[in-house]
Amino acid sequence: MQRRTFLAASSAAAALSHPLLAKAAMPIKGPPVARATDFSFTLHGTVVKDPYKWLKDEGYPKVDDAEVLAYLNAENAWFEQEMKPQSMLVEALFEQMKARIKEDDASVPYPDGDWAYFNRFDPAMKGGSQYRNWYRMPRNGGPETLILSEPALADGKKYFRLGAFAVSPDARLLAYSMDDDGSERFKLIVRDLGTGKDIVTIASNSLGQPAWSSDGKSLLWVEASEQWRPFRVRRHVLGGATGNDPTLYEEKDSSFFVGLDLSQDRRWFLVSAADHVTSEIRLIPAGDPGATPLVVSPRKTGREYAVDVRGDTLFIRTNDTHRNFRVATASIANPGEWADLIPGSDRHYIRGITAFASYLAITERLDGLDQIRLRMPDNSDRYVKLPEASYTVSLSTNAEADAPLLRLSYSSMVTPTTVYDYDVAKDALVTRKVQEIPSGYNAADYATERLMARARDGVMVPVSVVYKKGYRKDGSQPLHVYGYGAYGLAVPPSFSTSVLSLLDRGFAYAIAHIRGGDDLGYQWYLDGKLMKRTNTFNDFVDVTRFLNSQGFSREGRNSASGGSAGGSLMGAIVNSDPGLWRAIAAHVPFVDVLNTMLDTSLPLTPIEWPEWGNPKTDEAAFRTILSYSPYDNLKRQAYPAMLVTAGLNDPRVTYWEPAKWVARLRATKTDRNPLLLKTNMGAGHGGKSGRFERLRETAEEYAFILAQFDTAR
Repeated sequence: MQRRTFLAASSAAAALSHPLLAKAAMPIKGPPVARATDFSFTLHGTVVKDPYKWLKDEGYPKVDDAEVLAYLNAENAWFEQEMKPQSMLVEALFEQMKARIKEDDASVPYPDGDWAYFNRFDPAMKGGSQYRNWYRMPRNGGPETLILSEPALADGKKYFRLGAFAVSPDARLLAYSMDDDGSERFKLIVRDLGTGKDIVTIASNSLGQPAWSSDGKSLLWVEASEQWRPFRVRRHVLGGATGNDPTLYEEKDSSFFVGLDLSQDRRWFLVSAADHVTSEIRLIPAGDPGATPLVVSPRKTGREYAVDVRGDTLFIRTNDTHRNFRVATASIANPGEWADLIPGSDRHYIRGITAFASYLAITERLDGLDQIRLRMPDNSDRYVKLPEASYTVSLSTNAEADAPLLRLSYSSMVTPTTVYDYDVAKDALVTRKVQEIPSGYNAADYATERLMARARDGVMVPVSVVYKKGYRKDGSQPLHVYGYGAYGLAVPPSFSTSVLSLLDRGFAYAIAHIRGGDDLGYQWYLDGKLMKRTNTFNDFVDVTRFLNSQGFSREGRNSASGGSAGGSLMGAIVNSDPGLWRAIAAHVPFVDVLNTMLDTSLPLTPIEWPEWGNPKTDEAAFRTILSYSPYDNLKRQAYPAMLVTAGLNDPRVTYWEPAKWVARLRATKTDRNPLLLKTNMGAGHGGKSGRFERLRETAEEYAFILAQFDTAR
C-alpha cells in the first residue's frame, strides 16, 4: 500500500511539515492526526481492524521509515509545546527530587576473596553525578582503586547502561558489558585490572551475566539472536580469536530463553532454559567448562525449578507438588531423584533459595509479607526479625560461598532503604547504611496503612497506602494509585524519595497488590493471567473505589500510573472506567496485546504465550485477549488526561504499541483532555539513562498529573 502523508489535512499539517516539525517556528495549533487505513484481518471467524498498522516499521529493529519518524517527532513536538506551561513546575519538582539524592552516594563494600568491592558517584568527575564509578580495596583495609568508570564509558553517548560486572576468580580480570542505545544488546568486554586496559571485546550481542571458569581462563556468556532471544551459551578462551566461540548449549525451542548463573560455591555453571511456566537446568563443572552438561531433570510442561549446590547436594526449589513451591534435595550422582526438605505450604510462598556453606537462606512470603528464613544444619529454622509490621526485604550482594554476615536490603513506605548485615551467630541485625536524604526527611511526618479491599468477586485484595499526616479522609484530597499485576512480580511496599513530591502536595499514594503479581502466593499470580487476566483490571478499579469509600479522594479525583504490563493495566481501566480517573501516566504500555501475541517475528512473543495465551491456535485465548486489549477496545467516550511514553529502541514493548494506541485514541475519544505521547528516540524500555535524567522524566510525569488537578476542584 502506498503511504500518504501521516497527517490528515488539517491546520496541524502546515505547522508540522517534515523535516522541521521538531523545531516548528510557529506554535502548533493542534495535536498530530495520524492517517488511518482500512487494514484488517480475519481470524477465528472474526474481523479485526488495525488502522494504524503502518506505524510498525517493517525494517525493525532498524527504524528509518521517514513517515513513521515524522509522526513520532511530531508527537514529541506536541509534547514539548503542551508541557511548556509546566516547565517551571517540572524544574521545581526535579530540583526537589534531586535534593533528596546524595550526590556522592556510595554502596556498602561487599567482600569477595582478598578484596572488597563498591561503587560511588563522584560528582567532581565529568558525568559523575549521573553514573557510578566502581572501586575495590583490600578486604582488611587499604587504599581504594578505580577499576571501572561508567562516566568515562558514557561520555558522549545519549544513552548508557552497565550490564554485567564479573571479576575473575583470581581477581585479575573484569568482564563487563554495556548498552549504549537502549536496545539491550550488550557489548561484552574483558579488562585487565592490573593495567586498567580493555584486552578483548568478546561479543556485541550478549545478554545477562557472564561466568568465569574456576581457573579464570574461560568466560561463558549468553548470545542473543538477531530477534533478541537469548538462545545459546558460548565459551570464550582468553587469548583465542573472537567471533567463533564454541557453543556449550543451544536452545532450539523459540519459546524458551536461555540463562546462565554460577552456584553459590562457584563450582558449577547453571545453564537454564525456561519460559514462564516450565524450566530445565543443566550443570557444567566450573573447573571443566568443556564437559558434557548434566541435565538435572528434563523439562515437564508446567513444572518450574531452580537449583543451587553445596558439596555434592543439590537444593531445588520447585512447584511440582505445591503451587507455592517446596524445597527438595538430590545428589549430583542422581540429580533427578528429589527428596522433600521443606514441603509446600498454603501460607509459606517460597520464592528463592541460596545454599551457603553453613546454612540455607530461603526468601519467602508469609501471608503476603517478605521473610528471610534460615535452614540450619540441624534442620531447625530461624526467621530474621525485622523492625516494622509492613516492609520489604531481600538478599543483597553476598558474593562468597558462606555468609556469616548475611547482607540484606530493607525498606518500607516510610523508612528509607537500609542495608543490614544479619549476624547469623548472634541472631542480630547490624545496620551498615541508611539511605541519606540531604534535603531532610522525618518519617514521623508520614503515615502508612495496609488495607484489604473487597473485589467484585469477593476476593480481598491488599493495598498499601502512604500519606503525609494531616491528610483529610473526607474525599477532598487527591489519590494516586500504582499497579503492575503480571508475570508473578509483586510491587513491594518500599520507600521512594520521588513519591514525597506528591505526598507533600496533598496526595495519598497507594500500591494496589492486584492479582497477576505473586503478592499473596503463586495462586495470586495464576488468578491474574491467561483466561483470568481481567481479574487484574477489575482488582485495580475495585481497590480505587474502595479507597474512595474510605475517604481517600473521590471519583474523578484519582490519578494512576503503570508501565509495560502495568501500562496494559492503564489502557484497560480507562476503557472500562474512564470517569474514575483525572489523570493517567502509561509508560511504555503493552497495549496492542492481540497483534503482538500474533506476531511471531518479535522475540518475546513465543515465550509470552504461557502468560497471555496463544491467539493464533487457541480461539478461547484469541477471544479473551480481544475482549481486553486496550488498542482494540477504545470507545467513543470521554477519557481522562493521559501521558504516554515510548522508547524507539525498546525490544520489550515496541515503540509502535503506544504510538498506535495514541493515534487511535485521538481519533476515538470525545473529550478535550490532554493526550501526550513522548518517545525517547535514543532509549529503550527503561527510558533515559543516568539517575538524574530519569528523575527529570519522573518530574515531567508528576507535573502533568498535578496540572490536571489544579483545574479539577
